[in-house]
This record gives sequence, C-alpha cells and structure tokens, in this order.
Amino acid sequence: MRALAAPLTRVLAPPTRASYSRGTRGRARIAAMNTTKTPPHDGDVEPWYPIGTPGKPWTEAQREEWRASVEAPRRSYADEVLAKLEPLKSRYDVFKYGALPYDANDPERYPLFAVRTRGFDPSNGKPCVLVTGGVHGYETSGVQGAIRFLETKCEDFVDDFNVLVAPCVSPWGYERVQRWNARAVDPNRSFADRSADESKFLGAMVDAQNVGTWMCHVDLHETTDTDETEFRPAKAARDGEYIAPDVIPDGFYTVGDSEDPKPDFQKEIIDAVSLVTHIAPDVDGKIIGEPVTQRGVINYPVRALGLCASVTNARYVTTTEVYPDSPKCTDDECNDAQVAAVVAALTHVKRVENI
Repeated sequence: MRALAAPLTRVLAPPTRASYSRGTRGRARIAAMNTTKTPPHDGDVEPWYPIGTPGKPWTEAQREEWRASVEAPRRSYADEVLAKLEPLKSRYDVFKYGALPYDANDPERYPLFAVRTRGFDPSNGKPCVLVTGGVHGYETSGVQGAIRFLETKCEDFVDDFNVLVAPCVSPWGYERVQRWNARAVDPNRSFADRSADESKFLGAMVDAQNVGTWMCHVDLHETTDTDETEFRPAKAARDGEYIAPDVIPDGFYTVGDSEDPKPDFQKEIIDAVSLVTHIAPDVDGKIIGEPVTQRGVINYPVRALGLCASVTNARYVTTTEVYPDSPKCTDDECNDAQVAAVVAALTHVKRVENI
C-alpha cells in the first residue's frame, strides 16, 4: 500500500471514453474501501473534496449539490447501448423491465432492458444462467462486454442453457461515467435490501423468471483510475470518513463468494482470460487488500455486502474485474476479456455438471 504523493484532486465531470480509458496507472479499489470515522493509521487522510465538511456525512442538500456537479451526460445510453440491442431482437427476446425515475420531464429517459435466449423456460430442463453488466455505470467493458457476448458467443450455448443478460443495469451512471446512481448510492452495495432503484428493478426482473435454482451468475465489472481520483474521495466525503490509500495492481482478476468460492471455476476463468489480457499480480499475497486464494482470485462475502453477485441463489458465481487504464490492453481487449470470462464460466459449468 502506497501513501498518496499529492493531495487528491476532483474530477467534476469524468472525461469521455477516449481519455478516461487511458490514465495514470495507480488506482485504489472502492470495493475494499478501508474507511473509518477517525484516522486509525498515520497514512490515513481526510479526503479533499469540494462538497461537504470533512468528518461530517453529507446532508440531502449536499447530495443534490453532488448530483448537479455530475448531471451533464458524457455519452449516450441510447446510441451506445439501446441501439446495439435493436438488431438482437431478431435472435433473442429483448424486453423492458423498468425505467429509472431520474428525469422528471421524461420518465422513460432511462429504460431498463434485458435479453433472453428464445424459449427461456425454467421447466425445459436447461439450467438457467444470468450475466449482468453496468451495475456500476462507468465501467464500460461490463456493458459492452455483455453486449458483445450476445452478439458473438451466446448462441453457442442455447442448446444447453437458458441465458438471461442484463447488459446495463445503471444507465444513468453509464451516461455520466459515474459509479453511484442519481441519489449518490452505490447500486453494488444495495442488493441485500434492494434499496437502490437499479437493484430493485433488476431483482424484481430476476425473481419474475421463476427460476428455482440458478446455475450460474457472472457479474461484469471494471476497475479504473478514477476510483482513486474521484470515487473513493467522494465516498469518504459523503460518509464523513477518512481514507486509507490502497493501490490495485494492473490486470484482470475475479472475485468469488467467500461462502462458496468454487476455486476450480474461478481458475478456468482466469486461465481463459489470460489468453486475452494480463492477470493482476498480487502484492504481498493480496489484491486490493484481500488475500489472494490463487492467481488473480480473491473472495468477498457477496451476500453480506449486498453485491449484485448475490441477486440469485446461483451455484456458480463470479465477479470479473477488468483494468482498462493499463497501457497493456485496448478497449477491444477489455470487452473480449469479459466475453472470455463468460464463455469460460459456462464451459466449466457445462463440463462439471455434465450438461
């Protein structure tokens, strides 16, 4: 863990994909936040952030101030996501499962769509699998990787699985390149009680499929440099906490469920992705402060943390983490890494479960 070399700076409006996908290489992971109300270590600092009072949680007015500071869209959900779902309608069932209520003038501004393989039916003898992307809207390859999987590989598995894909769970965050939703809430910490609009709609849609036991869930994520320059300081400021600097290595890794880690499943994903992009090295046996259980794999208690990976009761669960700011990979390779992870996950399940 390194100390911050200079005061944190604010990114009021994160840059477009052309620049935000290539940045400085140091990056701190929010998932292992390490925040406290008082500084427990010499290296902990009060986050410099232009909203709020250090050491005091945000008021509702300050949450609104934050929203106003990031309100301008940086890219188009309609052009980059919805337009890509249109041609898939000839091959899959594409359906709307809600709309985020973040535009008072246009309640349909942020429609939520999912994609099912034709004939999706839990009673047809095929195991059911879920792929989710864009739970954190700013994590581009989670969204684009899910779409690319539908475009290029999903049909390879239709004889063996019922497949459901929610490619962009957080379209408001996607347009603004933000981790939080419009209420300054992290959707990926909100699945235990489904308190965020994103988790509420996704959870209800998943429940509506009437699947008794899901076989597999792959949740596609990214890590980015703006976690250190923007999102970590913002969270600490919002909650009135201090932050302990924490650097993530350069590369791909997965997060398993500590309650049921499935190490062979995680290994097959890592091995497949290593043919597309590099795997994150550990630092003193840890990645983002968590013990490495094998190359490129750590585990979290996904249900206790309210992660999207807990939205089903799936027997096989993984969260992918692509690092797009690395000079070692391109945007296409990031998307391909996500596809490789999903393909490896389903290939493993098919073989081990004799499907």
